[in-house]
Amino acid sequence: MAFYNKKFPASGGWIGGVAFTFLIAFLGYLLALIPGFSMVGQLACAIIIAIIFRQLFGYPEQLRKGIRFSTKRLLRAAIILYGLKLNIDIVLRDGLGLLVRDTGVILFAIFLTIWLAKMLKANSTISLLLGVGTGVCGAAAIAAVAPIVKAKEEDTAIGVGIIALMGTVFAIGYTILRPFLPLTSEEYGIWVGSSLHEVAHVALAGAPGGESALAIALLAKLGRVFLLIPLCLILIYLVKRKNRGSEQPDTKLEFPRFLVGFIIMSLLGSYVLGDSIPVSEEFMDIVSVITTWLLTAAMVGLGLNVSLRDLRTKALKPLIAMTITSVLLSVIVYFTV
Repeated sequence: MAFYNKKFPASGGWIGGVAFTFLIAFLGYLLALIPGFSMVGQLACAIIIAIIFRQLFGYPEQLRKGIRFSTKRLLRAAIILYGLKLNIDIVLRDGLGLLVRDTGVILFAIFLTIWLAKMLKANSTISLLLGVGTGVCGAAAIAAVAPIVKAKEEDTAIGVGIIALMGTVFAIGYTILRPFLPLTSEEYGIWVGSSLHEVAHVALAGAPGGESALAIALLAKLGRVFLLIPLCLILIYLVKRKNRGSEQPDTKLEFPRFLVGFIIMSLLGSYVLGDSIPVSEEFMDIVSVITTWLLTAAMVGLGLNVSLRDLRTKALKPLIAMTITSVLLSVIVYFTV
């Protein structure tokens, strides 16, 4: 196609590639406004569009530099800003009991998904990412862990796409079941916050339970986000330990500096903003919107690397493992609240 053979200046290809990811992110935003697709969300819609574009038109090679910038740099920026959503003070003050439950949830989700993946002979990297996404906080957790475990961009995109879509299905299911469940608002909130995948899924499913249910659901979810920090540190240690035992000299792992940024922003949002430096709720909403757009543009870049041929062969078994884990996690948490 002429589109791919056209020669762009280096800067034009870079700027054009970044703009291209935001264009598809905007199309995802528009698609998410349509009834039905609104439940899926902007992130999943944008990934779907990006994957479809790749299958129909191929990868826009002339825009590769800008697309990779979105995939790597904008993704890290989004994770850093995501740290502002984590109020460490609230977690440590009011959610210590929930942290114990959250730790169990994360360990259960990761180890069961990995074990099921081995039984099914599924792709180990995608399964690990799905286990982390299920146990911690969906796409953000997958994006944070992916560079640590050296996941391919395509595998990361597959993991994010699955977690976004399946998380939405579970959130809608929770909402439908709410009127029939013999749970108090607080119990329902704990169930939602301790078992659903994304913060957005928790908010979607928690709202029908009332303000108290939504508040405790988000608190439980914050605890899982908080545990992303020690989880990443543990994975860094394990990968380095594995690399030391490898005969390959090129397996050196660099510490993910964006994780430091995530921690700094978490501390800033927990102990500085609002206390030493007053900020309005509108400002935090703007930061949240920027974070969403950066993350969506980054996921578009990942989606452009997905081949449906590989998706059929690589994603089905990890999806089965993740679905079984999610169902069992929901049932177990339900009977322990």
